[in-house]
Amino acid sequence: MSFTPRNALASLITALVVALTTLGANSLAYFLVAQMKTEVIGQVFLPYLPSYLIVLVLVFAAGILGWLSSRWVALGVGVVASLVAGFLGTYLSIASQDLSGASFLQILGYLFAMSLFFIVAGTAATVTEAPVLMRRLLQVAGGISRQVALVRAPAPNLADGLVTHIKRKKVDLDLANDQWDAYVEKLNACGWQTVEVEPSQTLADSVFVEDTVVMLGRVAVITSPGATEREAEIVATEKAVRELGVKVERISKPGTLDGGDVLKIGSTIYVGSGGRTNGEGIRQFRAIAIKLGYTVVAVPVTKALHLKTAVTALPDGTVIGYEPLVDNTALFPRFQPVPEAHGTAVVVLGPELLLMSAAAPKTAALLESLGYQVITVDISEFEKLEGCVTCLSVRVR
Repeated sequence: MSFTPRNALASLITALVVALTTLGANSLAYFLVAQMKTEVIGQVFLPYLPSYLIVLVLVFAAGILGWLSSRWVALGVGVVASLVAGFLGTYLSIASQDLSGASFLQILGYLFAMSLFFIVAGTAATVTEAPVLMRRLLQVAGGISRQVALVRAPAPNLADGLVTHIKRKKVDLDLANDQWDAYVEKLNACGWQTVEVEPSQTLADSVFVEDTVVMLGRVAVITSPGATEREAEIVATEKAVRELGVKVERISKPGTLDGGDVLKIGSTIYVGSGGRTNGEGIRQFRAIAIKLGYTVVAVPVTKALHLKTAVTALPDGTVIGYEPLVDNTALFPRFQPVPEAHGTAVVVLGPELLLMSAAAPKTAALLESLGYQVITVDISEFEKLEGCVTCLSVRVR
């Protein structure tokens, strides 16, 4: 997240709420342990005052750095901030006591025992309040209306993801996690605030979050995945987009529609009709899109998993694609062939800024010759599962 007055204010308010919640929870715990003696609250507050201030500062810094966008990252922030603040506050409270003769382990045990309530309270407050509060504050301030990208971390069973048009290859999960981290870092570095959909432990294809929702301005169309193995993926995605405050529509069975089959170019939306998206799904999607001012054009997809496996579009509306994967190039008003299969997919991050796979250097050179700035990222492990750069995120604009 870039530093702006809007982000700074949202981070400060979030940090204040977390610190005050920690104060309340910690005081309540000691109050109950002390059999509800009110004088214990004052005795706890002053010694722990430095700890509350440290939590406030660390959570504020995490907000500025964009580390409160997901519960998993916020959990790490909460643990670190609470440990540092809790131990330091306890140390200051016992520094005036005579601890001569006490061993290091005795002192450490005392620090932990005295800090336990604080650490639990601070961690719980950070992980439960910070992500939701940051999103809501930024939404109210207008800070996330155009620069948000939904992402979802790979599941532990990623290697079991579906493969339809290519031969299955061994997937390196550790490398995939590193590549996903690098992908997210690229988005952040280009000014996009990444919001993480809650990761799944069992849904192998859930990292391909694009297939679960289509954004039409401030309307989120929750899809109906064409593969039954992926139907449960939409639950966490819907929760994430609702937290962004957008209106939600949905595609219902027997209709099926994958987000990877939807290509938006201005007010025209091309929808691929093939293995994962059927006619009823397109009919329902068209009914939603027309009300929002879009024209929906259905095109056949038989040579690739999704439409955006075969084609995507440049900022000027030119469709680019690898011709052996495209059923009919004449269906697009302007078509530019690219020399590599992995060069078909680009994520538009700005008027002249494109993100694409590092596996297509010739295509990158071609697009640079057309005046675009190209950023590449290695996603080889996801390409083994018919994934591409567009599959790994959903831009909310």
